[in-house]
Amino acid sequence: MHGSPHIVGDVMTHTVVAIGREALFKDIVEVMEQWKVSAVPVLEGDGRVIGVVSEADLLPKEEFRDSDPDRCTQRRRLSDLAKAGAVTAEELMSSPAVTVHSGATLAQAARIMAQRGVKRLPVVNGLGVLDGIVSRADLLKVFLRADEELAEEIRREVVACLFPAPVEPIRVDVRDGVVTLTGRVRDTSLVPVAARLVRSVEGVVDVECHLFGASAPSEPQ
Repeated sequence: MHGSPHIVGDVMTHTVVAIGREALFKDIVEVMEQWKVSAVPVLEGDGRVIGVVSEADLLPKEEFRDSDPDRCTQRRRLSDLAKAGAVTAEELMSSPAVTVHSGATLAQAARIMAQRGVKRLPVVNGLGVLDGIVSRADLLKVFLRADEELAEEIRREVVACLFPAPVEPIRVDVRDGVVTLTGRVRDTSLVPVAARLVRSVEGVVDVECHLFGASAPSEPQ
């Protein structure tokens, strides 16, 4: 399916603001405000990602500013309390960083974000050097693809390959990302395969499959 932007490299942001391990708390806040981001990667001198500082890493300083947590809270939130007293990026960052490679599929990136509870991922090369960043919003860009663009890809990459000689021409309609397949085919065992392949096309919201065998389904009595 060559028409789909399958990989992270197709949608990631290449220009990324980053900080060094010695960056100070206030400077980090100013960088986030200036660039309107909620997290920044922390880099070694050669550009290798060693961690990420997010808003969640910064908030404990405000949360525990005037509080005196009890012993139970101290044990339960030891990491947050340490960050409340942190001054530099090295003390604040979550490490090792949760990253992704530019060749990863969008589905893989989305799965990592969901499992690790993060909103964006630094994109790194094989040496761990920063290439870009991908956010939840970047992954959703595929749903902006035009309906006719989706229909053309499905006709070319799914219908033409699975059903080269249908009983009757197969109609592919797409409206607001929802795909409807209509027609008759010789091998109905391929219908579930077609539905699965169409659903895997980047930008498809849902699939309605009305593909039947050579004989139309009988009307209920």
